[in-house]
Formats: sequence, structure tokens, C-alpha cells
Amino acid sequence: MSDHDGATGFFIALGKQLKILRERKGLTQKEFGAKVGYGPDAISAMERGVRTPQPDLLDRAEEILDAGGLLREVIPEVREAMSKARTRHPEWYRNYAGLEAEAVELHFYANHAVHGLLQTEDHARAVFTKQRPFLDEDTIERRVADRLSRQQVFERSPAPIVSYVLEEVVLDRPIGGRRVHADQLRRMLHVGQMQNVEIQAMPTEVVEHPSLGSAFNLLTPKGHGQVAYTEAQGHPRLITDPEEVRKIADRYGIMRAMALSPAETRKLIESKLEEL
Repeated sequence: MSDHDGATGFFIALGKQLKILRERKGLTQKEFGAKVGYGPDAISAMERGVRTPQPDLLDRAEEILDAGGLLREVIPEVREAMSKARTRHPEWYRNYAGLEAEAVELHFYANHAVHGLLQTEDHARAVFTKQRPFLDEDTIERRVADRLSRQQVFERSPAPIVSYVLEEVVLDRPIGGRRVHADQLRRMLHVGQMQNVEIQAMPTEVVEHPSLGSAFNLLTPKGHGQVAYTEAQGHPRLITDPEEVRKIADRYGIMRAMALSPAETRKLIESKLEEL
């Protein structure tokens, strides 16, 4: 059994224990989530073992669920498993994954697909299932779990500053079908309500565009200067040269000025949701 398989089994078992304790207290996922500072979708993902319960959540849940030391006792094992999990990413991705997890600012431009941190579990699974060449089921599930675990960046304290510019086509492409796409749009509305997050749509009808190249990410790691990350046809590039990063950041600033405001974007997403 690989380290990853062991970690996966551990979190599945821990999720089942969390569910049993929650139900024993007569709490719904929404009620329990409100007490520990997480949404019901996040609690559901933890109970199914596809999302890692953070040590601080387990510490709070210990008292709320009267766990008798069960949850607090496994916190060291959770920390160790999380440490091992960081090595799951391919070698070329590890530096970026570490930067993303600790960044104080994250800015994303998506021109054809929903960014990974915004994806629902079903959307992510649809993306990996249709990837060519095809992936085996174990690889698909590992990548879905990894993608969901990255989304915990939204729940960090202190919260990072996060912004998105999404091409309108990203809101229109129904990856996974009508139901999955509707849930994906709702996920965007939910994330867009977070105090530290701004989501802006770039209308397809704009006649000028300052960045017709690939999608990109801009990150500001804690204590370091801003860096950029791009990926095209499976070839990643972490950009640290200050002048190159400045040019990308400049294009991103122009796009934010040209895009719909967060409030206008919310109305646009709501209208597309009503049309489904």
C-alpha cells in the first residue's frame, strides 16, 4: 500500500467517525458546519474522506460533539498525513502548490475553464474523466481529492486576498451536464460572497482585449515578491523574474478595469443560472 493509499484510508475512516459523532449529537451538516466555521458542502466532503479536516476544526469539534478525546487524539496523525500529502503533486507542481497554499494574495485569469479552486467535486471529476489520454479511476479520484484539498486556502486565517477575472465563456460551458453546471454556478456565487474574494466576468462582446494568451495565476507568497504561473498543453512555468511578472500583473489590472464589477458579475451568473 502506498503512502497516498494509507492517507486516503485514514481520512475516509476519520470522516466516518466525524459523521457518526455529528449524527449522535442530532446535528445536520449545515448546523455542525455553522458551529465550526465551514459550509455544509465542506462538511460533507470531510465526512466522505475527500477533504482533509483541519486540526483546528477537529479541536473545535472535540468539544461540540463530546468526542471523549477521539478527535483530539488523532490531530498529530492528521498533521503527519497532511505533510505527506504535500508530496502527492507531480515534481513540477510542488513549488507552485506550496506557494498557493501560503500566499497572502492570489489573482487568477481563466480564459476557457473554471479555475481549480472554484470547481465543485462533480465538475472536477467531469474534467478529469474526459481528459485525454484517459486516466484510470484511481488517478481521477486522487486528482479530485487533491483539487478539493487545495480549496481550503479560502478558509485560512488570516484569509488571503483573492480575485478572479473569468471569460464569459467559462460561465457558459456546461462541463458535466446541466445539473453539474448549475451547481458550479452556485458555487461561484457562494465563493463570490466571501469578504476576501472578488469574481469578475469579462464579457465576450468586448471588442478589445489586453491578454489573448493563456490563462495565468499571480501569487504573492508570505514574505516574498509576486510570482506568476502559467500552463499550456501540460507544460507549466513558474515565473519569478520581476519584469516578466510586472507585465503580467499590468495586463491583469487592465482586464479588471475592463471586466464587469463583482456585483454585475453576480447578476450575470444568476441570469445564466435561471436560464438552465
